[in-house]
Amino acid sequence: MTLVALILGLLIAALGTLGVASPPRLLNFVRRFQTPVGLYVAAALRVFVGVALVFAAPASRAPELIRILGVFTIVVGVITPFVGLERFRGLLDWWSARGPALVRGWAVVVLALGLSLAYAVLP
Repeated sequence: MTLVALILGLLIAALGTLGVASPPRLLNFVRRFQTPVGLYVAAALRVFVGVALVFAAPASRAPELIRILGVFTIVVGVITPFVGLERFRGLLDWWSARGPALVRGWAVVVLALGLSLAYAVLP
């Protein structure tokens, strides 16, 4: 599971890089989840990432932190379908209306999180 967590960390970092390089492309990617099926796919991905983190935590450099992040991600994944499409769309519209600087700022955070996660689970 450590390899899966490493790959997921690198994919998260890649999404952050996409957002830093091209905020409109990141927004277009996220908008693909604005369907009922997309919302469930997003929820399933979050639960999958969370489970991978929980299982990779014991072998990581920061086991408690990775375990907490994993449990948090699982909880967010379970809650995601209950948020609903309208609230998700409203949040995305609010986020995109703030301009590329805000999107880039969040993308930098995502990039740092992904790289930190990848580093923490490196063998």
